Amino acid sequence: MNEIGRILVESGLKLATAESCTGGLLGDEITNVSGASKYYLGGVIAYSNDIKMKVLNVKKETLENHGAVSRECAEEMARGVAELFNSDIAIATTGIAGPRGGSKEKPVGLVYIAYYIFGSVDVEARKFKGSRREIKRKIVEHALEVMERKIVYTLKL
Repeated sequence: MNEIGRILVESGLKLATAESCTGGLLGDEITNVSGASKYYLGGVIAYSNDIKMKVLNVKKETLENHGAVSRECAEEMARGVAELFNSDIAIATTGIAGPRGGSKEKPVGLVYIAYYIFGSVDVEARKFKGSRREIKRKIVEHALEVMERKIVYTLKL
């Protein structure tokens, strides 16, 4: 996280987060670095579909047709939080941390992570194994590692 913070400060860029399955752990990890207020605007923990729709502008049709654990929902969450906070960069997480709630189509450990950078969104699907706490921790670590690479690539550093 220190490296992302350094890059964001030097570039004058701002970051926001939208979390469902990680329940605030992503924002916690970001704010565990002194000086995070220079680049981290804040986040939304949108655990319920109602909050996803009302605060992050996730479409009802998206939730009905694809579900909260979907590529489409993650993308709309990332766009919604970036717009809400007027950030350059955003990360959104939605998935199933378990131990219950999974299905054959959407197993425990499945997560969609959306990376918003300057209006463009990439979404990846990943599957992590472990306890609920371990899965959440792995999602956060992975999301921050990927975001750092995407920022470096985008800024051509």
